[in-house]
Amino acid sequence: MKKAKIAFWISTAIIFIFEGILPILTSHNEMSVMGITHLGYPVYFITMLAVFKFIGGVVLIFPQFSARVKEWAYAGFGLDFIAAFVSILVVDKMNVGLIVPVIAFGILAISYTQYHKLKAAGKI
Repeated sequence: MKKAKIAFWISTAIIFIFEGILPILTSHNEMSVMGITHLGYPVYFITMLAVFKFIGGVVLIFPQFSARVKEWAYAGFGLDFIAAFVSILVVDKMNVGLIVPVIAFGILAISYTQYHKLKAAGKI
């Protein structure tokens, strides 16, 4: 169970840092704006996405939130990664950039499965 706990906290911390904190800090820099507009999304989408990602990251990292709320956060991040994959695929076709949402989805899947292992064991 110790390995599950370590895997859960490492994967959840990675999601929290890269999807909860960094979008808030970098949401309106030139590269972020160019990246979102290149995919065809409006600029206001950046702020909305950053806020939702921050909220989702907070929900995942703090154990005080209920399991139902955490499920919504996991679903939201999963949808975000799938949408990012599809957006990049449609606009830029097959390229190296597709690996980023795939890796992020994999890390999210590790966090999700380990969360449920720990929850079933009564460790969370």
